[in-house]
Amino acid sequence: MRSWCRPGPIVVVGLLFWLIAAGPLRPYRQALTNGKPPQLILVLGGDVDREHLGIRLARDLNLPLVVSGGSNLEYAQWLVREVGIPPSQVQLDYRAKDTLGNFTSLVDELQLKGIQHVLLVTSEDHLPRSMAVGHVVAGSRGIRLTGISVSCANQCREEGVRKRISDWVRAWAWVATGRDLKDWAQRRWPEALSAGGGDALLPNSKVLDPAAH
Repeated sequence: MRSWCRPGPIVVVGLLFWLIAAGPLRPYRQALTNGKPPQLILVLGGDVDREHLGIRLARDLNLPLVVSGGSNLEYAQWLVREVGIPPSQVQLDYRAKDTLGNFTSLVDELQLKGIQHVLLVTSEDHLPRSMAVGHVVAGSRGIRLTGISVSCANQCREEGVRKRISDWVRAWAWVATGRDLKDWAQRRWPEALSAGGGDALLPNSKVLDPAAH
């Protein structure tokens, strides 16, 4: 009796190899295997202690610094002068409205500059969610993230699992479509979201803390 080789496992292995070696997962493989030292420091706004640490790291490591959604311009510029690093070493970026925006507003620019490894500075209670979002968005451009936490002591606010999952889903949606799922939902159901309804998949807004989104 003639035996036939099943193509199923071969097809699956071949598909996985393509996804990782040449397909859409290739940038993530590059980010995971990237052994280059850090090339840039990214501070997520929401707490001036993050900026203090980020600026000191930029001075000590002699790395360029980007502060996304940080404190007001005058204070940030004063802090840079106080620490003693040249203003040309620091980029103050105010485009982001939330954690996802911290990455989506910058990641293509970082890729164009050849950045492949970023030190990510944020508060310890915000780090897990920001790394989850950042690994998806930055990883899609082959950029590796190394997290550095800033102690928040008794001011820490535990973030719920739903919030992490919703931002993680939004990150994948952005990678797939180039659009923010939250913006799409707000356009589709503006009254429900403004009234607080229909928000089971979306994080709550905190106007004074962009990184809390």
